[in-house]
Amino acid sequence: MAIRDIFKPKPNKFMKLLIEQAHLTTKGLELLNKYLERRDSGVAEKIAETEKEADEVRRVLIEELMHTFVTPFDREDIFTLSREIDDILDYANTTVDEMEILDVTPTPYMQRIASLLYDACTEIQLAVDRLQTNHLSVATDHVQRAKALENRVETVYREALADLFKGPKNIKHVMTMFKVREIYRHLSNAADRGDGAANVIADIVMKKS
Repeated sequence: MAIRDIFKPKPNKFMKLLIEQAHLTTKGLELLNKYLERRDSGVAEKIAETEKEADEVRRVLIEELMHTFVTPFDREDIFTLSREIDDILDYANTTVDEMEILDVTPTPYMQRIASLLYDACTEIQLAVDRLQTNHLSVATDHVQRAKALENRVETVYREALADLFKGPKNIKHVMTMFKVREIYRHLSNAADRGDGAANVIADIVMKKS
């Protein structure tokens, strides 16, 4: 071990857990994109496994919060950021669950939204990483990019709904419309939680600056 490593500060346990949670969420969104390419049930199972793994990390984080007095930033911000990141992956998982249950075929709109969500999650992950190294201005840059991507999700979501409800042909088509709309809503909710996570990181940066 090098001498400099002896004096290097150890990573904070809360930051390690938040980083792990963010990385698992990005992994889950990457899997969601793969699932939407051809609706592979094997990929659906991997998303569910990733979501359970991330849930366990969050449980550990909450347990640590209950027994730790000193935290790297406000306890409420740690809890809220963890919850928002958790919800992104939860909605990715429920998207897949609903598609499997309702037998919904992926649409190009779903694929576009999922791609944007993955990019936004990557920015959130990078922002959390930068909080660990205290590079706050870099974290802010990633937050801004994440929010811009999530705004694009909402634009695609509105386009998708407008196209979906264009001239229903028969009752079967109407049933399909409502199923697909439910999937779009899950994806939009994931984007909302991503925006929430970005806002919490922005608040943390402001308090630390």
